[in-house]
Amino acid sequence: MSTDATRDEICVVACAEAFRGDGEIMASPMLPVPALGARLAKKTFAPDLVLTDGVAAMQEWGVVEGWMPYRKVFDVVWWGRRHVFMGASQLDRFGNQNLSCIGDWRKPSSQLLGVRGAPGNTICHTTSYWVPKHGKDVFVESVDLVSGVGYDRAAALGPLAGRFHEIRVVVTNLAVLDFDTPDHRMRLRSVHPGVPVDEVLAATSFELVVPPSVPETRRPSTAELELIRAGLK
Repeated sequence: MSTDATRDEICVVACAEAFRGDGEIMASPMLPVPALGARLAKKTFAPDLVLTDGVAAMQEWGVVEGWMPYRKVFDVVWWGRRHVFMGASQLDRFGNQNLSCIGDWRKPSSQLLGVRGAPGNTICHTTSYWVPKHGKDVFVESVDLVSGVGYDRAAALGPLAGRFHEIRVVVTNLAVLDFDTPDHRMRLRSVHPGVPVDEVLAATSFELVVPPSVPETRRPSTAELELIRAGLK
């Protein structure tokens, strides 16, 4: 493993690892770091991934090679054969996401993107999140408005509605988090090299589940680092 990788490059690898084992699914990374991660995964250990621009264009290394009618996109979404990487303005301990507004929704202090497709994404297929700045303003006790559905709300909908629900990982500039706990509370999976556990805890408003031993996030191999720095060409 390369010891000179930057934090950004480690985050790209962490996003790539989120797609490991997915097989032939539609990968829809919405932001640059997860997009690089999805391309790295396809180039190395996940050749069956179908890369998209997040909507209907089918891409290969940034070049549009096909187009899917928009109604067909929804067929794939509802079938559960998609893994989307979204951003989050707020996340709580069960993975409920807000990207709509900050403050009381009837008169918010900040208006953001809106609910968008987050409810359908989170219920119908695997979802992961990329948070470039881990802080208490993002990792909150309770989100101001639920855009993406977390584990507690998905469970309340019943087994049929939540059969495809999976919040796989949250990758931040400090750590990788998941929900691999009995009650699906957010857990600290790994910390990035040089980041102490206490720094992650101090930047989170709620209590994280912390295993007895927290590993470091995997560094890129020399070959992976070469691909990332070459623009994955």
